[in-house]
Amino acid sequence: MARCFLLKSVSDCSVLNNFEERTVEPTMNQQELLAAVVSTLKSIAPEVEENDLVADQPLRNQVDLDSMDWLNFLIGLHDKLKVDIPESDYARLRTLNDLLDYLRAKVT
Repeated sequence: MARCFLLKSVSDCSVLNNFEERTVEPTMNQQELLAAVVSTLKSIAPEVEENDLVADQPLRNQVDLDSMDWLNFLIGLHDKLKVDIPESDYARLRTLNDLLDYLRAKVT
């Protein structure tokens, strides 16, 4: 309770504590990160099979995503992983390996 001394009531303190518990997430391992990327990709292109993806080939070409689908995919990653992906970084994110390296650096 000591950290809640500036709040108006005990209920404010419990809301603060619940918020802190929800927003602090453990670091994702490589498999969890891959699963998050694939599930987000499947939400845009349900026909995608993880085993068919080639990690060092352009992802958009492999799953035939147009620019709007790609943008929705990146927004989905932002929403799912709570990472900012500035538009200036979009061109760097071509392959599955590019995405995993970029996101790993952002979530750790």
